[in-house]
Amino acid sequence: MIDLNTVLNPPEELSVSEILVISLILGMLHGATPDEHTWPITFSYAIGKYSTKGGMKAGFLFSLGFTIQRAFLTTIGFIGLASFYERYNLDGPVYAIVGIVMAIAGSYILKGRYLHLPIDVLLKSKHHSEKTNGVELRDIPLKMTIVHGLIAGFGFGAYATIITFVLAPKLPSIVFAPLPGAMFGIGTMIMQIIFGAIFGSIIRTRRLTEEQVSYIARKTAGRVLYYGGLVFVIAGLLIIAFPAIDNFAISTGNPIPNLDAIDIGFLLVITVVGIIGISSLILGIKEANRLSKSNYKNLGKL
Repeated sequence: MIDLNTVLNPPEELSVSEILVISLILGMLHGATPDEHTWPITFSYAIGKYSTKGGMKAGFLFSLGFTIQRAFLTTIGFIGLASFYERYNLDGPVYAIVGIVMAIAGSYILKGRYLHLPIDVLLKSKHHSEKTNGVELRDIPLKMTIVHGLIAGFGFGAYATIITFVLAPKLPSIVFAPLPGAMFGIGTMIMQIIFGAIFGSIIRTRRLTEEQVSYIARKTAGRVLYYGGLVFVIAGLLIIAFPAIDNFAISTGNPIPNLDAIDIGFLLVITVVGIIGISSLILGIKEANRLSKSNYKNLGKL
């Protein structure tokens, strides 16, 4: 029987099937707990699609890129090439790069300025805009979530440590090496699809017109990506300049990673999803109502 202690502290002797099951459970824990590499991005894109289906797609596409990277990570962990994670702290650079990509996507939605990346050509991504409440907002570049997933996968934490340095080396051959990472990614994907569906349907809980919903969703997504991206960039640069910041942590007494301490990652989730996300949502609702009232007044003058 696999219990929580076994999952977080895997024993020496494990079969391949047990390693894969533990990796899947670790992935589900990773996707369900407030992680700075998953929640801000899934929230932004999911709420921007303002539907359960759109939110699920956002969670799926992000996790797809993440899964590919994690499979690569456990492969290099098996052959001993992941040791650079033990020598170098990549949190700062990863935060900064993730933040830049977030800000690029947010800038495109809000301002129409978009930096095209090679992934656009590979995915044949089409960008378009529409006027909502008389305001032109770009569509959510949903396929960019794959880019986010690939980049965010280079972030390293307790879960990544277990699958890379504990589980991957226990496998019998390199043929199996990508599997713990893939199963971890699938576990993350399951939970991100669920949370994506919840995030994507949040706006639907209010009595709003389709036009208002579209405006609020796109404004919220754009602001969270743009301003949240700037927060990530600042955090990344601060960690690069002052590495000690990354060691800040206040223990919560909870043994589950991402819930075990109030640290820089947890604070990023609270800032981007909690503060920027909720305030952007409230502001978007106020703006949509104000624009609707203005439109009604203009119609009355005709």
